[in-house]
Amino acid sequence: MAILHSTQLFIFTAYRNHKETNMADTKIVVDCSTGEVSEIELTAEEVAQRAADAQAFADAKAKEDADKAAAEVAKAELLARLGITAEEAKLLLA
Repeated sequence: MAILHSTQLFIFTAYRNHKETNMADTKIVVDCSTGEVSEIELTAEEVAQRAADAQAFADAKAKEDADKAAAEVAKAELLARLGITAEEAKLLLA
């Protein structure tokens, strides 16, 4: 989503994906200074950027999920080495 503005112009851009209808990807541009609403096809660069952004998000999410899983494994291993349960650890730390 892009928001551009100056003292007299405010343009909000939202993207739509029409894959289910086999239509081209478009963006809706609303010029708030005139009230004009335009639906414009995305350029190849915009489509590529959107795909790159989606991949970057998926990669970051996968890393975050892997880090959380690794932390849970490390926690479980530590509790096992100490021979206590998570509830007992909470009592010790309270």
